[in-house]
Amino acid sequence: MATILSVSGSPSATSRTARLLRHLDQRLVAQGHEVIPLDVRTLPPEALLHADFRHPAIVETTALFQQADGVVIDTPVYKAAYSGLLKALLDLLPQYALTGKTVLPLATGGTTAHVLAIDYALRPVLNSMGPAHITPGWFTLDTEITVGDDGTLTVAPAAAEALAQVTDQFSRALGGRTLLAATG
Repeated sequence: MATILSVSGSPSATSRTARLLRHLDQRLVAQGHEVIPLDVRTLPPEALLHADFRHPAIVETTALFQQADGVVIDTPVYKAAYSGLLKALLDLLPQYALTGKTVLPLATGGTTAHVLAIDYALRPVLNSMGPAHITPGWFTLDTEITVGDDGTLTVAPAAAEALAQVTDQFSRALGGRTLLAATG
C-alpha cells in the first residue's frame, strides 16, 4: 500500500487536533497503509525560526515528504487560518514538495465561523506546492472531540462519520482498501 506522511501543525502535545490526527492514522494503518507521523512542534525551533533549509531536521523532513505517496495535513485554526507553526514548515519545504502526492487537509477549531479555513487559507497553499490531487478535507469543531482521563479519544458521531468518509476517500485515492463500518 501507500506511505503516508501524517503532519500535525498543532503547537501543543496534548491538543485535540494532534490526538484526532493520530486517531485517523490508526484507521489508515488498518486500511493497509504505512503511516509516518510528523509533529511539527518537535522540530528544532532554531531551524524553523531562522528558516534554516540546511538544518539536519529540515533536510530529514523534506526527505519524508519526498518519500510519501500521500500527505495528511492537520492544523488548528487560529484567526481563520492554519497555524503559524505549520506555515513555518511549509515555508521551508521546496516549492513543489507535494508534486505527485495525494493530500488530505484537515482542521479543527472552536467555531463554525472557521469552517472555510481549509478552502480559503490552507488549500491554496497546498495547491501551489504541486500535488496530483487534494481530496475533500474536513473541519471538526473542538467540541466534537473529547479526550477522557485515560487519554481515550471520542469523536461525536456525525463528525466521526464525516471524518471516516474523507479518510476513506483519501485512502481509495492512494489505492487502499476501506473499512466496512465507520469507527469513531
